[in-house]
Amino acid sequence: MTISLSQATSAYAHALKSTALTQPDATTATPTGGGSFADLVKSSLTDAIDAQHQGEQLSMKAATGKADLTQVVTAVTNAEVTLQTVVAVRDKVVTAYQDILRMAI
Repeated sequence: MTISLSQATSAYAHALKSTALTQPDATTATPTGGGSFADLVKSSLTDAIDAQHQGEQLSMKAATGKADLTQVVTAVTNAEVTLQTVVAVRDKVVTAYQDILRMAI
């Protein structure tokens, strides 16, 4: 499966928008405000899990005939794109970690 540029852009824009609502302004943040990156990762993973659950719930409702097919396809596609984004970010983090391990001291 491949992620198109527009899907990746919209996923990152969504992540940025959701973190902008919960994160303080960068100009007013304290230099020792540890945990902001951890909070970003945690909220992003929570959003990804929520998208997966929503896709599953709508799929179950569709199986019983209680959900609109368009909503099901949208939710499942959203969950799929979210999962692909999470996997891509994980791969980049692992690659960066491996690059750090290969550095000569």
